[in-house]
Amino acid sequence: MWFFVSDLHGRIDRYRKLFEMAVREGPAAVLLGGDLLPSGLAHANRGIRLQPDFSAVECADADFIRDVMASGFAALRDRLGAASPKVFAILGNDDPRVEEEGLVEAAPRGGWEYLHDRCAECEGVQVYGYGFVPPTPFLLKDWERYDVSRYVDPGCSSPEEGWRSVPVSPGDVKYGTIQDDLKRLAGDQSMAGSVWLFHAPPHQTALDRAGLDGVMVDHAPVDVHVGSIAIRRFIETRQPLVTLHGHIHESARLTGSWRQQIGRTWALSAAHDGAELALVRFDPREPANATRELI
Repeated sequence: MWFFVSDLHGRIDRYRKLFEMAVREGPAAVLLGGDLLPSGLAHANRGIRLQPDFSAVECADADFIRDVMASGFAALRDRLGAASPKVFAILGNDDPRVEEEGLVEAAPRGGWEYLHDRCAECEGVQVYGYGFVPPTPFLLKDWERYDVSRYVDPGCSSPEEGWRSVPVSPGDVKYGTIQDDLKRLAGDQSMAGSVWLFHAPPHQTALDRAGLDGVMVDHAPVDVHVGSIAIRRFIETRQPLVTLHGHIHESARLTGSWRQQIGRTWALSAAHDGAELALVRFDPREPANATRELI
């Protein structure tokens, strides 16, 4: 059994629940689907350090990746020993990419593998990671990319606008697409038995439904489905075993569904707009039996 969570946004209570459930159930893998770090009001959590029992204490010089994520997963590894899960992580569009270096540097202590634009293996299953999302209205553009072309939906701003926390090639920003990235990452390999860890959901599904009803831009209605066309096409054509998604917090509440089958592929979402941790449990070889619990 594997765990999947996403969009924790630096909430200490969600991380604590994740660690406690992992100690209790001993999953073979834990997959973190982006938007992991504090933002907005959650920045208060940057002054917190987790103890070995997962309790939180204030610490003036605390670093979230080091003192919450790495400390928590290290404590989890100490408790479970050889039964510790493999941990895979990507970042999301709300995570400044300047934090990527810290996530990689803390990986040995936290015991995770940073998976964006990479492939790893767990229990004989190939696991791929990809963090970019299509253009949004938000100004942080570190993890935004054109989808299948340089078209931008009304109400959104292009990846060439806004700001970035790390420098990037202007040509890559202008001409790079999610579609091309996925073709390169997947190559000619069969995807039939693979698991893909995305941040963005596939377009026109129950997983990408945003609360944009009635919103107009220049007298035209805004599309309420804001997921990636490239990811949807990739799923339809390459048919991985399981794809994992987050990003659109309200999707499950609005549609009543956190999963959708696309051909043979099961697409699962851990995005949630409540205070709870949305924990998805699944067996990659029996994805139809996946469950989701709000804790």
